[in-house]
Amino acid sequence: MIRVAVTGALVGLALIGSSVHAQTPLAPPDRGQRLYQRHCLHCHGAALNGKGPDAASFNPPPANFHSYLSRLKDNDQIEQTIKQGNRLLGMHNWSDTLTDDEVRDLVAYIRRAAPHVEVK
Repeated sequence: MIRVAVTGALVGLALIGSSVHAQTPLAPPDRGQRLYQRHCLHCHGAALNGKGPDAASFNPPPANFHSYLSRLKDNDQIEQTIKQGNRLLGMHNWSDTLTDDEVRDLVAYIRRAAPHVEVK
């Protein structure tokens, strides 16, 4: 009898969990893509290649996330650059605009498009 009650409770939890899942916000990769489109696309471009509509006004140009040097950077380095910026490259900081979770979502999106390369 107890086993049936526990099984029924687990089924009920599974059903509740599935309805809650359908109502949850966007998954991190989707959220990262939306954040990228809102905050990064103008400089880094839709293709993440550093050729956004505003890129011509930068010298040096914005990072091309598909370049070998960009792909060598680990996630922590990219997070740090997003948060702190890089004055020498014309990249301003986003620490006052984006939360830590949003920065991680951006990095996850960038990594989907341009995976990290490990040097051995």
